[in-house]
Amino acid sequence: VPNLQGPRYVSPVPSGGFVVSEECGDVKVFMSSRKLLCSLSSKYRHQFGNPAGVCVDMDGSILVADEQRRTVHLFPEHGAPICLVSTGLRRPVGMACSSSGHLFVADAEENCVKVFKYCVRPP
Repeated sequence: VPNLQGPRYVSPVPSGGFVVSEECGDVKVFMSSRKLLCSLSSKYRHQFGNPAGVCVDMDGSILVADEQRRTVHLFPEHGAPICLVSTGLRRPVGMACSSSGHLFVADAEENCVKVFKYCVRPP
């Protein structure tokens, strides 16, 4: 995939595509054909500081750790972005989410992994 501006983190998307964070302050979503589907900055009119870790949850929502702003935002397929974590992070980098609604965030400043429960799916 050419023409990325400092690719940092990448995560697969359930549809077969993938999402990539860029140093320039954007997060791009690609289809399985490697064709650009959208830019989260443009689609959601969201300004990132320094996007780092990315992951995609069971609902297909994209989660992004912003290293500069020390936050984690959830970008649903439809609707506005939701700030999931706004305190307690010093330098969020890598991220993963589980099928049970847990969010794992590697905090490089505090040398640890922090665990958050962000959603509960009905059985």
